[in-house]
Amino acid sequence: MNWTVLKSLHQLFLDRKTKVKHSLKEDSSFQLLVSNKEIIEVGKNYLPGLLFDSYYKKHHLNQFPIYFDFLETHNLLKKRFEEEDIKTLIELQSKKQSGNLIPSREQLIEAQETVRGFSTMFFKNDKYLDKKDSLIKAINQILDITLVENKDQQYLYILQCEKPELIVLCENLDFLRKDKMPRENNYELWYAGGKNVPKLKYADTRGLPIFYSADWDADGLEIYELAKEKIPELQLLFPTAISKSIVDTEHSSHWKNQDKPEALSNLSSHLYSEKYKAKIKKLIETNHWIIEESNDLKKMIQNSFS
Repeated sequence: MNWTVLKSLHQLFLDRKTKVKHSLKEDSSFQLLVSNKEIIEVGKNYLPGLLFDSYYKKHHLNQFPIYFDFLETHNLLKKRFEEEDIKTLIELQSKKQSGNLIPSREQLIEAQETVRGFSTMFFKNDKYLDKKDSLIKAINQILDITLVENKDQQYLYILQCEKPELIVLCENLDFLRKDKMPRENNYELWYAGGKNVPKLKYADTRGLPIFYSADWDADGLEIYELAKEKIPELQLLFPTAISKSIVDTEHSSHWKNQDKPEALSNLSSHLYSEKYKAKIKKLIETNHWIIEESNDLKKMIQNSFS
């Protein structure tokens, strides 16, 4: 639901009616409530059904004033942000204020971070912010930064520790946000920004073992191969998590040549041991993938030394 719909639901809860509008007609979640008789259309107005109040109290009543106060503070009440985007903006502000934003505001500025790079870190995918000028402006305003367009990000984000014993290059940013375990175990974590690996040519591993933590899907393993071209000693961590259906999770990275699993989705087979090849083949046969952050990072590292 977007902010316009949320405001209409709040008005319906308080005033016991809200006007029929095109934006409500177009919203599938709102129309589902109409179909279920939780909201009733009468003439030019929507009225609450018998179950509307219990639905609203459970799903929206407590959150609405939080959203309202936040958007009012930043002069954003007239925007039609999706609810999940509002939550993300609030989270970004909270982490900035607490000093827990990773990458930090200063790192984002130094890196001259791109819109797509930022989108990869904090939203569904790298293209999520495309053509969402209002949301980009809100991010710039809240974090006091300027995201740039059409520029390769050449900055490597690093979660440091006191006495690093190894490095893990992560495909996604999630593990870097959970700093306690890596630091307690002397793991230094790197994030290059998905496929944006050319910068790794200049990375100094200082002679430390370096591993790669990936999404086990076509894109993730292709990124691993690109990164290994830049850092030949890079070792791929074997996953610990259970795979999930690409179809059921509506995932966008699809295996190539699914009718020929033995082709390993056109990956460079010489880079993988028999154990790794068997895992990839099984994922292709079942049309599954493994989400990087669902793995146990510590266990993956420990297994690599056993």
